[in-house]
Amino acid sequence: MSTEVIKTRTYGNWRRPRKAGLGSFGLVGTVGVFGGLVVVLLASLFSLSAAVVMAVAGTLVLAPLAVRTPDGRNVYNVLALRIGWSRRRAKRQNLYVSGPLSARPGGRFRPPGMLSRVTMMEGRDPYDRRFGVLHHRYRNLFTVVLGCEPDGGSLVDPEQVDVWVALWGDWLSRLAHEPDLRGAAVIVETAPDPGTRLASEVLPRISAEAPPVARAVMEEIVDQYPNASSEMNTYITLTYGMPGAAKRGKEEILTDLALRLQGLNSGLVGAGGGTAAPLSAERIAEVVRVAYDPAVAADVLDLRARYGATGLEWLDSGPAAARETVTTYQHDSGVSRSWLLTLAPRGTVRSSVLRSLLDPVPGIRRKRVALLYRPIDPATSARIVEADRRSAQFMANSTRGLVRARAVSEVAAAEQTAAEEAAGAGLVEFSMVVTVTVDSAADIPDANVTMRNLLGATRLSMRAADRMQAAAFSCALPVGILPWEQTMIPHELQEAL
Repeated sequence: MSTEVIKTRTYGNWRRPRKAGLGSFGLVGTVGVFGGLVVVLLASLFSLSAAVVMAVAGTLVLAPLAVRTPDGRNVYNVLALRIGWSRRRAKRQNLYVSGPLSARPGGRFRPPGMLSRVTMMEGRDPYDRRFGVLHHRYRNLFTVVLGCEPDGGSLVDPEQVDVWVALWGDWLSRLAHEPDLRGAAVIVETAPDPGTRLASEVLPRISAEAPPVARAVMEEIVDQYPNASSEMNTYITLTYGMPGAAKRGKEEILTDLALRLQGLNSGLVGAGGGTAAPLSAERIAEVVRVAYDPAVAADVLDLRARYGATGLEWLDSGPAAARETVTTYQHDSGVSRSWLLTLAPRGTVRSSVLRSLLDPVPGIRRKRVALLYRPIDPATSARIVEADRRSAQFMANSTRGLVRARAVSEVAAAEQTAAEEAAGAGLVEFSMVVTVTVDSAADIPDANVTMRNLLGATRLSMRAADRMQAAAFSCALPVGILPWEQTMIPHELQEAL
C-alpha cells in the first residue's frame, strides 16, 4: 500500500519595506535627531542653559515621531486626523444636502466629498461598446471601470486555482509596465438579491396555456428563491495620469484609453476574471446611486429589465442627504461603517484566505471589499528591494538571541523578494478598504461583531476608519479614488516620516 501526500500550495512573503532611520524614527526623524545634537553642541559653546533649552525643545518636537500606533502612525498623524475632523465638524462640512430644495447650484444630486469635482465622459472602445471615463479634475486623473463575471472556485481543481493565482500575479506585475497608470482597484460588492432579475426572466416566459400546477410552482420559485440568494458584482478600476491632458482634446484622451483596454481585458480572462467589459457612464452612475441609497436597488434592476436603461446621469447619482459622524456615515436609506487594512496576514496563506470576507453575510444590506493596488515602476522596485535587503542584513548582524532568529528570517524573505524582482517579477503596494452598509445606526454594533468574526477567519488586521468614514466610503466605490493621490503631503515625504 502507498500513501499519497496531497500538498496545498500556499502564498505569502509580502513585506512592508523597512524605513530608513534609527529605531522607530523615520528618515525625517533621524535627520532631526542628528541636526538637534549639532544645534545643542553649538549652543553649549555659548551657555549651558541655552543648550538645555535647545535639548528640551528638540525632545518635545522629535519625541512624537518615535511614538507609533500598531499600524505605524506617529503622534503627529493622529493629531492631524483629530484636528481635521474637528475643523470639518465646526464648519459643518460633515453634513451634505443636495437636490432642487438645497443651496447647491444647479439643483442636481451631485455626489459629495471627494466626488464633488469629478466629471463624466463617455467614449467607445474598439468593439464599439460605450465606456465611461471619470475625470478627477483636481488631480487630472482619468478612471476606467471594468465589470467582471469571475469564475467561481466551487468544484474547481486545485491545479486550476493555482493557474488562476499565477496569472493574476502576472496581470498585477504588468500594471507596473502600463504607461501612466497611477493605481488600480478590485471591488467585490455583495448584497441580498431583490429577485427582480429572476422575475423578469421567468414570469414573461410562462405560457398562458401552462397547467395551473406548473404555473404555481414557477411563481413560488420566483417568490421564494431571492430569500436564500445573493447578488455579487465585481469591478476593476484603472486610474491613469495622462501627461499633457490639458492640451489634449477630449476625443484624443478617450481614444488613447480605449486602445489600452483590450490587452488588460485579455489578461483578466486568463486569471479567472471571466468576461470583462467596460461599464458605460450610465452603469457607473447606477452603481454609485445604489451605494448611496440601497433601497433603490430593486427599482434600478427593474427599470433595466423593462427598458434596457435607466437614463441616470452622473450628476444625479449622489445622495439627497448625508451625515458623517466619528464612527459612521449616514446616507439616504443606509448607514455605513468602513475599515482599513493595517497588517496583512503573517506567514503563508492559501488561495481561499479572503473567501469568508467576500461571501455574502446575512443581515448586511450591502458589503464592499476594495483591494487597492499601487504599481511601482521597475527602476524604483529594484531600488526598494535592494535597500530592504541591506536593512534586513544590518538588523540580523546587530542583534542577538531570539530577536536575531526573527531577523534572520527577515533576511531570507528579503533575499527571496530581491531574487524574484531580478527575475522579472513586479512590485506592487496594496491595501484594503471594507465597507458594510446596514439599514440603521442601531444595526452598527451587530456589523462590528460580524466584521470581527470575518477578520478572524482571514487573519487580517484592520482598524475602523473613524473620523474619516466619508472618505473611506468613497475609496471603496468603483470610481477610482486613490488614497495616496488625495493627500496634501507628497507620498515620498510621508514615507520618510
